Amino acid sequence: MTADLQGRIESGDLQFLDGLVLLGMIAAQRWFGGKSRDVLDARVLDAGVVPGGPPILAFAIVEVRYGLQSHDFYHLPLGFRPSEDTWEQQAVVAETEGWVAYDAVADPELACRMIELIRAGEPLDLGEATIVFSGSEALPDEIETVRPMGAEQSNSSLVLDERFALKLYRRIEPGMNPELELLRFLTYRDFPHVAALEGYISYEGRPLEVTLAILQRFVPSRGDAWAIALDTLGSEPGWLPARARRLGEVTAALHNALGSDPTDPHFAPEEPSTESLALLSASIDEEIEHVFAALPDIPALAPVAGRGEEVRDRLRTLAHIGQVGRVIRHHGDYHLGQALWTDEEDWLILDFEGEPARTLAERRRKRSPLRDVAGMLRSFAYAASASLIQRGVEPPGGWEEECRSQFLGGYLADVDPALLPPGEQAIGRLLMIFELEKAVYELRYELGNRPDWVSIPVAGIVRMLEADQ
Repeated sequence: MTADLQGRIESGDLQFLDGLVLLGMIAAQRWFGGKSRDVLDARVLDAGVVPGGPPILAFAIVEVRYGLQSHDFYHLPLGFRPSEDTWEQQAVVAETEGWVAYDAVADPELACRMIELIRAGEPLDLGEATIVFSGSEALPDEIETVRPMGAEQSNSSLVLDERFALKLYRRIEPGMNPELELLRFLTYRDFPHVAALEGYISYEGRPLEVTLAILQRFVPSRGDAWAIALDTLGSEPGWLPARARRLGEVTAALHNALGSDPTDPHFAPEEPSTESLALLSASIDEEIEHVFAALPDIPALAPVAGRGEEVRDRLRTLAHIGQVGRVIRHHGDYHLGQALWTDEEDWLILDFEGEPARTLAERRRKRSPLRDVAGMLRSFAYAASASLIQRGVEPPGGWEEECRSQFLGGYLADVDPALLPPGEQAIGRLLMIFELEKAVYELRYELGNRPDWVSIPVAGIVRMLEADQ
């Protein structure tokens, strides 16, 4: 190995990582969101290197550039070891001058070092920026075991000593991640149905300010409601309907908590103005136009082909619905996969980042809590269809309807009525609007990711178009 290269690494100069090599590693990951785009190159914009090692730990901000002058930012925690150290080949980014660079998430020693940094709370000065570590001094001095948390998704998560969960965000946008903001609010108020926030890592300065990672309590569970629903529909189909009312109650408690502080401008409930409703309606209208204008000519889309204007007409009623209740911060991407059934036999809500296809500003916007409710209602429909597609198991008659009924019953019994529009009819109309908006979003997602599943949002759109208003 060369001392010259080690010095460059320790100084934070990672420009020696070839752009195409870096891009090749990033593009192969499940969390890379630009697979369908024309990618030009990737480069390290800035990096914070932690003193000590090897192994050396660096937090790199990587810019991935596409055509038409567009780009995305990614967070790539990197480890550096001498080449004689054996290492997992799938995690390697590059080997050069006696050093191997690799994804630090694959290195338990570096994961433990991240917890040490969070516990110590000492910032890492990069000149024009700072990497901030914030956490409780009650965190342990040492971590003994580290394991990945399930399959890679849009981020990377590790479980440490079966007590903590470290989530490292991959695709990053300027601004505080909504998940950090919401978890901090709920943890401070001792809300029992989330895994408490224990710390975070953020990058603050030029070229952007962004959340890099959060640390939460790890809560043992049987699994999430989506997986359990699919596992039990063939053998114990009543499992989810029997617990859907409790899920509704916990959802109501979440919304009541998020709307409980009138003194915090980021969370205080608001009465939506006519202008804000019109703006929301216009943004939904634009999304519908975009999706339906580009529908491919495939048989699965035949039931909605040419019906874009009909969908827009139904959703335009949002601007004329009258009172819609109050708008608050909400979960933003609420479905069965975001609810864990814990070992203590209750629901725990997770993943507060919001819908990944929407901008950070959109995900932080206050909305009607019924938007979360609609997301869960659509998830019951998804589970019923996915059971047949993935497992060949058809749910018993009325399964989806029973889940919906129980969930709504629990929710409406416990939610603060001030958050909702007055009267069952107004609540039903607003729910229908949000379900239809969600189904259009699903249609766009499935066309780009799982064309075999397009029939699920299509069926939902048709059902809502044909329902009585």
